[in-house]
Amino acid sequence: MTKIQTSSKRYFVTGIHTGIGKTVTSAFLRACLDAHYWKPIQAGDLDETDSDRVQYWSGAADHQIVPGTHALQTPASPHYAARVDGVEISLTDFTLPDHPEAPLIVEGAGGLLVPINEQETITDLIVHLELPVVLVSRHYLGSINHTMLSIDLLRRRGIPIAGLIYSGGNNPETVRIIEAQTGLAPLVELPELEEVTPEVIARLVDELGAIVRESLG
Repeated sequence: MTKIQTSSKRYFVTGIHTGIGKTVTSAFLRACLDAHYWKPIQAGDLDETDSDRVQYWSGAADHQIVPGTHALQTPASPHYAARVDGVEISLTDFTLPDHPEAPLIVEGAGGLLVPINEQETITDLIVHLELPVVLVSRHYLGSINHTMLSIDLLRRRGIPIAGLIYSGGNNPETVRIIEAQTGLAPLVELPELEEVTPEVIARLVDELGAIVRESLG
């Protein structure tokens, strides 16, 4: 099994579902740690990518936004979007950016078992990059199941979980039962945001950044 380093200040942000707040969380973490940011696979939304959003929301300098490896036209699972574009995605396409001293936030596409080709998933990409994970959850009917399945998969694959972040909403019972059954308390809980702006992210960093830096920095 690959030994994943947990002290490199480099983290892979993944989620229990698609559309649950990975990009907002990535912007928040990037600002907290003054990190570089890398989105290896962007599928769809090429006019305004997740990299664009993270840079704007978090106030990143140009050199802190690492160009993505694959920019795919179709908003779909990477394996299918790549097929539509006539390209193939392989794990060997991906190499961590050469900024060894800088913190790094890597944002995945969709959830852990989203396929990137016919044989491999986002989880395989995480293992290939040898990064610990920040897992993003969100409160909705079924999220307990999705969160605990994701935690179980990461543990079975030997991937360290550097933190669990809830993005949006407030459900103390969900937080309680997941901690009771997995031992994972939230690193932080981000509130539901009516609008995401640089000012909102800056406020969250002021309120919660010290916790993140103590745990991840």
